[in-house]
Amino acid sequence: MDIEGKKVAYLTLGCKLNFSETSTIKHSLEKAGAQTVSEKEEADIFVINTCSVTDMAEKKGRQLIRKIVHHHPDAYIVVVGCYAQLRAKEIQAIEGVDLVLGAGDKFDVAHYLQHLTEQQHSEPHSCDVFKLSRFDLAYSFGDRTRCFLKIQDGCDYFCSYCTIPFARGRSRSASISQILEAVHDAACKGIKEIILTGVNTGDFGHGTAYNFLDLLKRLDDSEEIERFRISSIEPNLLTDDIIAFVASSRHFMPHFHIPLQSGSNEVLKLMRRRYNRELFAEKISRIRQLLPDAFIGVDTIAGMRGETENYFEDARQFIESLDISQLHVFPYSERQGTRALDIPLTVPQAEKHRRVNQLLQISGHKLNNFYRRFQGQSRPVLFEDHKIGSYMHGFTDNYIKVRIPYDPGKVNMITSVLLTENTFCLEE
Repeated sequence: MDIEGKKVAYLTLGCKLNFSETSTIKHSLEKAGAQTVSEKEEADIFVINTCSVTDMAEKKGRQLIRKIVHHHPDAYIVVVGCYAQLRAKEIQAIEGVDLVLGAGDKFDVAHYLQHLTEQQHSEPHSCDVFKLSRFDLAYSFGDRTRCFLKIQDGCDYFCSYCTIPFARGRSRSASISQILEAVHDAACKGIKEIILTGVNTGDFGHGTAYNFLDLLKRLDDSEEIERFRISSIEPNLLTDDIIAFVASSRHFMPHFHIPLQSGSNEVLKLMRRRYNRELFAEKISRIRQLLPDAFIGVDTIAGMRGETENYFEDARQFIESLDISQLHVFPYSERQGTRALDIPLTVPQAEKHRRVNQLLQISGHKLNNFYRRFQGQSRPVLFEDHKIGSYMHGFTDNYIKVRIPYDPGKVNMITSVLLTENTFCLEE
């Protein structure tokens, strides 16, 4: 297929890592002469980047694929991402899907499209992810304000509930020089803030002579980007040195996102996590000592196999005691091939839903209190170019979402804002 001049639309499900990878795929097709169009237009090619973190994520992927096939029967449909790696043949069996590329091939969409006459169209391209050593740097440019930069991929942890290692392979990283080059490119495009992201971000540099803290120090020396943030980092990899570094940094924002998953030590063992809740509490305490204004987001899973009512209540009380800012709550989802399926006790859906809601109530209370702490203070806000109604939005250094009446002169600018009841944006 000659893709010169072809119209290509992109759809992405899942995490920010997926969005950064879609952006990189898009750039490769644009270099080959393709024209990017909206998903609502009559595109010649649709690239669908899928997620497989939960059963619901896979279901959404199937629904989206069928929807695109139905509304665009003449388009060429390419499916990539974690779902494509784990369930390649299942996706290829969906009528209307033309090309399925797994973890080892998803960045070669342009190559496969240009050599279609040489390919067996019905054969999906999956790979043995545990032999995958290739690392493809990726970064997203959704707007000219913030950029998600992929610095690491894969995971060696094999938690009992998770399929990500099977979808993405072993832990591997970009080099520091590659990342510095990407940072320079982002700065040239007008980006003011970069979020470092990966599957297991804190494992950056694993197997090399450098580590995550080495990278942070090199980035902090850069004068090209005004703000950096660290995306999700495992509590056992969030060292006291990293916390102290962020506290003294010029460019890293007081913002942490730390997966807890359960506040019960018994459930953490069932999950095969690499820490206990005492270590987690120590990390929160250390952050609050050095960065009292920091935003701390925490991931939790409710209804894990083996989570008895007593275990959940113990976890709930522990989570409520933590001085954190917000919870991201996920119901446990059974994943084919994971060790969690060997745990006999299952939590009924209704009970799982009740536990999720209890944790969401705690989250809402904590987020509200965190925002109110800063009412009446002025903090620096980086405003984005998204106009919603008559308002524009942005985030403070410590990740408070702010809205003010739209002012084009403030787009992509860091402006001091007096935080009031009217400026808070709490709908997240």
